[in-house]
Amino acid sequence: MPFLSIRGAQLYYEDSGGSGEPIVFSHGLLWDSHLFSRQVEALKGRYRCISYDHRGQGRSEAPEDGKPIDLRTVYEDAVAFIQALKLAPCHFVGLSMGGFVGLRVAARHPELLRSLVLLDTSASAELPSNLPRYRLLAAVTHWLGLWPVVDRIMRIYFGPTFMNDPSRRAEREALRRQLASNPRAVWRAMDGVINRRSVEGELHRIVTPALILVGEEDAVTLPEMADKLHERIAGSRLVRLPHGGHMSNLEQPEAVNAAISAFLDEVSSEQLQAV
Repeated sequence: MPFLSIRGAQLYYEDSGGSGEPIVFSHGLLWDSHLFSRQVEALKGRYRCISYDHRGQGRSEAPEDGKPIDLRTVYEDAVAFIQALKLAPCHFVGLSMGGFVGLRVAARHPELLRSLVLLDTSASAELPSNLPRYRLLAAVTHWLGLWPVVDRIMRIYFGPTFMNDPSRRAEREALRRQLASNPRAVWRAMDGVINRRSVEGELHRIVTPALILVGEEDAVTLPEMADKLHERIAGSRLVRLPHGGHMSNLEQPEAVNAAISAFLDEVSSEQLQAV
């Protein structure tokens, strides 16, 4: 199992290898590098796919200080990770928390990225109306783990189309078990996401070709937030995914794969023509 020592932490990652342009996948809160397994499977024949676990999540270690893991730290890890593996310029795909990271990398280190794919994310701080319930979820996780609130999180993360589809019951049960398996220490990453700062004032600095995808049933990062990203990131593309919730790549994998594949092919073609 490959680990990379980054800024005092051991980050777990998986690398499909190959000579294709590299894609770095950055997962959402409470998940890990396997979140993008369907996308990696679809793209690894043409691209080198690298997915990693944020510190304190998945197999990546949490610092021993017991403090919350703020988003600035996770963003700085991503920069160091790309640099350490000499992946620049790479395509960067981030969902939710991973998108928060991608926005910061694109705005502050454009030389590291070839393109940016944002799924179900936003540039804003957490909505004040959400803070009480999210802080309660983090507090429960801190003391008891995720299992007492896992059903609540499932209803937040996934749209009604997915949650009410009888044919996908087995998928829901597997995802529920995966969420419940998070250690109590994951509250530290939860705290960092909940209390993140806005980067809306930095969006004008993003010049990287960007694709924005959002599920129309997303109740966490509302589709209107994707509209705002699209309006403020020059030249970006926006794709709305019918019947998708916050975890659009799990709920609508074929549609997400098709959109990402077409976008990456277009970016690569345009960049070749510009040489």
